[in-house]
Amino acid sequence: MTPEGGGYASAVPYKAKTWEPTLEKAIRAIISIKASHVRSFDTETSGTYTATGFIVDAQQGIILTNRHVVSPAPIVAQAVLTNYEEVDLIPVYRDPVHDFGFMKFDPNKVKFMELEEIELRPERAKVGLDIRVVGNDAGEKLSILAGTLARLDRRAPEYGIGEYNDFNTFYLQAASGTSGGSSGSPVLDIDGHAVALNAGGASRASSSYYLPLDRVKRALSYVQLGHTVPRGTLQTEFEYLPYNEVRRLGLKAPLEEKIRAKFPDETGLLVVHSVLPGGPADQRLIPGDILLGCNGNMMPHFIALFSVIDDAVGQTVTLTISRGKKIQDISVTVQDLHTITPAKFVEIGGGIVHDLSYQLAKSYSQPVAGVYVATSGHMLASASAWRKSIITSVNNIPTPNLSAFIHAMNTLPDGARVPLCFYALHKAYKEKVMIMHVDRHWHLFRLATRNDVTGVWDYEDMPPPPKTLAYQPSTASLPPLDASMALAAKLMPSFVAIDFYLPYLVDGMKATQFYGTGYVVSHGQCPLILCDRDTIPISLGDIFITFANSIIIPGKLVLLHPFYNYALVTYDPSLLGNTPVESLQFSPVDLKQGDTATFVGQTNDHAITQKKVTVSSISNIGTRECSPPRWRAMNVEGISVDDPSLTHLHGGLLVDADGLVQAIWASYSTQNEKAKDTSFMSGLPASLIQPTLTKLTTHAADAQDLCEASFQMNFHGLDAEFWTMRLAAARTLGLSDAWVQRIESSGAHRFTLLYVLNLLDEHSPLAEQLQVGDLVLSIQDQLMTRLSDLTRVLEHEINGGNSDHVNMCILRKGKELVVRVPLTNFSGYETTRVVGWQGALIQRAYKAVLEQVRHDTLGVYVSCTLYGSPASNVLRPGVWITEVQGQKVNNLDEFLHVVHNNEADAMRRRRPSYIPPAHRPVGDRQCMPAAEDKMLTVHESEEDEDDNNDEGYIRLKTVSRNGTVRVVALKLDLHYWVSWQLKHDASAMSGWMAAKA
Repeated sequence: MTPEGGGYASAVPYKAKTWEPTLEKAIRAIISIKASHVRSFDTETSGTYTATGFIVDAQQGIILTNRHVVSPAPIVAQAVLTNYEEVDLIPVYRDPVHDFGFMKFDPNKVKFMELEEIELRPERAKVGLDIRVVGNDAGEKLSILAGTLARLDRRAPEYGIGEYNDFNTFYLQAASGTSGGSSGSPVLDIDGHAVALNAGGASRASSSYYLPLDRVKRALSYVQLGHTVPRGTLQTEFEYLPYNEVRRLGLKAPLEEKIRAKFPDETGLLVVHSVLPGGPADQRLIPGDILLGCNGNMMPHFIALFSVIDDAVGQTVTLTISRGKKIQDISVTVQDLHTITPAKFVEIGGGIVHDLSYQLAKSYSQPVAGVYVATSGHMLASASAWRKSIITSVNNIPTPNLSAFIHAMNTLPDGARVPLCFYALHKAYKEKVMIMHVDRHWHLFRLATRNDVTGVWDYEDMPPPPKTLAYQPSTASLPPLDASMALAAKLMPSFVAIDFYLPYLVDGMKATQFYGTGYVVSHGQCPLILCDRDTIPISLGDIFITFANSIIIPGKLVLLHPFYNYALVTYDPSLLGNTPVESLQFSPVDLKQGDTATFVGQTNDHAITQKKVTVSSISNIGTRECSPPRWRAMNVEGISVDDPSLTHLHGGLLVDADGLVQAIWASYSTQNEKAKDTSFMSGLPASLIQPTLTKLTTHAADAQDLCEASFQMNFHGLDAEFWTMRLAAARTLGLSDAWVQRIESSGAHRFTLLYVLNLLDEHSPLAEQLQVGDLVLSIQDQLMTRLSDLTRVLEHEINGGNSDHVNMCILRKGKELVVRVPLTNFSGYETTRVVGWQGALIQRAYKAVLEQVRHDTLGVYVSCTLYGSPASNVLRPGVWITEVQGQKVNNLDEFLHVVHNNEADAMRRRRPSYIPPAHRPVGDRQCMPAAEDKMLTVHESEEDEDDNNDEGYIRLKTVSRNGTVRVVALKLDLHYWVSWQLKHDASAMSGWMAAKA
């Protein structure tokens, strides 16, 4: 015990540092990044992503993050600060190899918080250091993950062949378990310094990988001064191997002893892992060379070596290596790394091409040369030159680089078909030559160059194509056939092959290329070719017709029949020279069940086949509603035959003994219960084709007249889908015995009745008269026992001049009713206008969409959104835009008028540098005085109405097909996503004309 009044001096307890104050300060420097690759480029594909960054220079607004976040591709990015203020980011530097880059923002745009910066201290990284990784982990706004540095010399993580990969550097490792979105997070020590940069993690473990900051700190000093960061390369990848492995490659013991003595902390040496062909070190260094020094100094690790190389761009360095047991000096000229990192690309035909990058060349061990396909688009896809292909020549003009490619394309007229020579990077040994269709009418041809001052890529439009003719007349002949193939020989001059390429996915399309068989039904002054709607499904696209398997010429759409599965195409007969071409002749007699016919068709290799078949059945064509909605066959019967092998053919004809066509063998598109696209073959009776064909050819003088006449043609029909019902089921619904007897005594081949299966437009006049489930007893006093009865009666009434309505006797809820049902006008060219706005393809809602809607369909319909666009961030395909900034839009003209007005307003309202009020000092960001700490009055709100504070966003109200209403804010981008439109133009070869919206 201590005597009273006495005692010992009390010791001051040690207070350990805590993370709270460190994190509280650091969090104000950490930002969440949301960005979009607006174009595919190099290793990146277009699309949106989230990541993290942190401020390293608060005065200039410089943010450090990963290279794969800054991206070599053109991007649009915003930073969300910890207090949820948002500022625009511009990329200013991305390292060509290492996984770091810098972005900038305007610090004056931040008005509600003081900015902090985090100091880079790479020398503090030590094994056992307690760390925190603070960032946007897994898409969360802020996560704090703990860890302990376990390794400082880990090999750079590998993300896969053809993807971005870091190399020629060590990585740090810790078990912090970071995931997507945390890229670019700072790795902090307890004093709040950044000791590393989070870059990646193992997918099946908790290990995380961090980039050391030595080279980052050097690059930052250049970026702060606005200078280019010098980066050198030997196009060589080194790897760090431990001494026990280096000995096996020939390292001598005395030399190892000397190196260990000088660098006691090192555990290995750098060894040449790979050398790219054609690079500075090609034929000088070989894999397995042990690097001992550079310019007379020992180089035990990456940092020492590249400190020399980066400062010696364009100069010669001397590398001392051990090759086997032999030590030698190798002189190599250092190449500027930025010259083999592309900063330009070309947009053409909807695709992106640019010079091959060092990253991709290294990934596939190829020379850094050639024109790389970043995305194929419409034009290159026509030649199957997909992404990650290298184009070596266009129209036999070599294309070793992007400039040569631009020159070659500038020599080609629009619509030309030319050979394209290319190879896939993963199969560089296998070169291909395919035919490419030159597209200069659907898409722009322009060159984009990166601008690190403005942060955007500057565009330069290429000159228009030469006006030379793309096609010249040619003549071809047909091969002879055996006497047993007499009918086939007679019909061969009528067969053609059709290729159809879509530039945009509209009208519910999911694919861009279609192929099928066509048949010449009119030749001479009014040339026409018939095919099914599985070959030409919509009106927007390029059509190519092959005659005699030899001559390819362009075609032009004339008609898409709204009810029946066929399309009509015209062409220029003068391009065929003396090629034998004959028109089909149709039989006046329809096929019936049990009839025998001859099938003449084409096999998969375009050979003609002929065989006898028997009609096994004539039954309803059943197709499902598709997602996304697209045209489907309904209210029609199809012919089935007894030969199942015909289901695998591309098409054909069912003809009688004289070669008169009784039906075409057509492909029908549908979807199964899992929404997977499927198709089946069935015969379409010739009697459904002849009336329209006769109307078109009777008064048309030439192909132009055909196109104009078809565009004006209206088809009248019932806006409902019908199906057949057995009499047994009809009795259950209240069908009387009198009607049953009438049907049984009518001589009908089937004892069934029609009923309303589906209303195709809930808002059409027909929907006021008919209901789903109505049993159709008669139309115009004619019994309706099968779908062909419906077709026959409608054709008779319309051709007879009564095109407004039909009288129906129906059974509804057990009661017989006579209703006057109005007919609906259908077009043979339904979609006539498409608008591209902010990456959304917008059109008037087409009939297949209205079939799946049960709400008022005012507004404009979004058919597709392009990856990486502003629209793809907030809009889903298959919705209507009904309001823009609170203003209703009912059609495309109203939509364009409103959005263009609001685009100008939104860009004008982008907030200028913030100037605080006099009563709110900048230094301490204090709040308003207590007397003013209140809600704004009505008058104050009205005075501030012009300051919308929306940072360039525009509000859209959307309605989905199931009626869900959403209001979204779309951030405008008027640089990369200009507005355009396509309009139907009968005078253009494609039938469309492109223009600015």
